[in-house]
Amino acid sequence: MKAAVLSLEGRKISEIDLPQQFSAQVDRELIKRAVLAIQSAKVQTKSNYLMAGRDNTSIYVGARGKPATMRGINVEKARKPRLKNRRFLISGQVAGIPGVVGGPKAHPPKTEKVWEEKINRKEKRLATNSAIAATADAELVKARGHIVPQGVSFPIVVESKLEGLAKTKDVVSALGKIGVFADVERVKAKNRVRAGKGKRRGRKHKKGRSVLIVAAETGKIYSGARNLAGVDVVSAQNVNACVLAPGALPGRLTLWTEGAIKELGKAKEAAWVRPSAAKENAASGEEKDAMNGKEKETAKAKGSANEVSKVNGVQIGTKIEHLANMAEQALPSSSEVVRLTADRLAGGDALPRSFSDATGLRHGGVR
Repeated sequence: MKAAVLSLEGRKISEIDLPQQFSAQVDRELIKRAVLAIQSAKVQTKSNYLMAGRDNTSIYVGARGKPATMRGINVEKARKPRLKNRRFLISGQVAGIPGVVGGPKAHPPKTEKVWEEKINRKEKRLATNSAIAATADAELVKARGHIVPQGVSFPIVVESKLEGLAKTKDVVSALGKIGVFADVERVKAKNRVRAGKGKRRGRKHKKGRSVLIVAAETGKIYSGARNLAGVDVVSAQNVNACVLAPGALPGRLTLWTEGAIKELGKAKEAAWVRPSAAKENAASGEEKDAMNGKEKETAKAKGSANEVSKVNGVQIGTKIEHLANMAEQALPSSSEVVRLTADRLAGGDALPRSFSDATGLRHGGVR
């Protein structure tokens, strides 16, 4: 599958092979699951003050043996906790429980609530591929409400010079010549004030989504396009279903640069490895190398022991191997044990019967 590469003037200059992500099947349900999972991961847990509505002197006294003015039962009043800041408890105001003036909420929000929705890693990757394939379908792009340029084939691929535009006027000129700037004006005209309390909480205006620019290097193009209404810039490595299908609706009007297409082509379909897992694998590789070096040293020591057994004509290799294994637990290396044993055998001494006889060391490694 190939696509035409457009210049900044809007003319076709070449063709490029599209990666296999553009051939994926568009699955709306899977895209929706991935978008909701990404959005739910952004939710910050919240809760109220633990002592809200209870930071007072309210108390409930249910003992019938107390004086009538100092108890809350059998006094022809509600059996509820009352404030102690009056002369008598019976004169205090009911407080400290839900449903009264200044009382706490019955079931306030809690930080223990789990907001994040889970999705399998492979399903999330498949949803991203499905959203990428939706950007190549002109009918899906029109269904989202975008103004589709006439005479332009999908997906829209632009030369990599687009990534070097750091001025907004240059980006506007390039988008106009390609034919997608009309969609930016559509979003700008629909910019409106939000209804409700959200206007007092840092989100006064409701903004739509227009052109998405996917580039290999986003340093300069981000500076040039960040002030355009509804325009987003994302790198090919960070592309996901949420930016490709805002509101879980696939088919966003997307401009792909040549560099971004090449980055997608480099992506492997093999199982993705977490950075922490990669570090663990590297650490295990270092440990394996260390173990291999230790095994080689042990094998060398065993070879020396076998040579000693051949020289003396006695089958003592098994005994020395056993001593070497014992020495590995008390000494940094078994070569010293083998050397001491070989010296004693070469001097005509008897075969050592224990670890202390072979090394001259007592328990704890002290001579």
